[in-house]
Amino acid sequence: VGGNLVAVHASRISTSLHQKGLPGGRIKDDTLRGCLNVYKVFFGGDIHARAARVLTVLTIPGHLLFTYTIFHMGAGHTSHTLLFQLFYLSAALLQVVLLLYTATWLVPLIWIKGADPDNVAIPYLTALGDLLGTGFLAVAFHMLYLFGDRDADLGD
Repeated sequence: VGGNLVAVHASRISTSLHQKGLPGGRIKDDTLRGCLNVYKVFFGGDIHARAARVLTVLTIPGHLLFTYTIFHMGAGHTSHTLLFQLFYLSAALLQVVLLLYTATWLVPLIWIKGADPDNVAIPYLTALGDLLGTGFLAVAFHMLYLFGDRDADLGD
């Protein structure tokens, strides 16, 4: 889910840059220039910050639907507990926030270097999303184990 959301964000930023110039040229969008802090990326007043907020909010219902479907179909080997949902959604939210922040500085950087961000940034961002998602999910399951929330059907 995180890779798809960040691909949307990267494409939006890339389209904005394409509307104002050619790759390798000066960035004419003031919201994408300068040092980006987390506050500016998510709470700024520009269109990119609003898009980042919307995509971040979409993370929770998307993952709730995903986990509900898995548990409803009986496809997983994890107990469906409140603690599981808390750790799983925290991992997913952290992944998406980091990916959206990365996309906001990576796409303009690729633009300045003269490459088309649609062709370069999205593969890097989705690969990073896979890496972060796998790592955060492993940490979430390890934390569940440490908190004693073990699988009911597998034993210790």
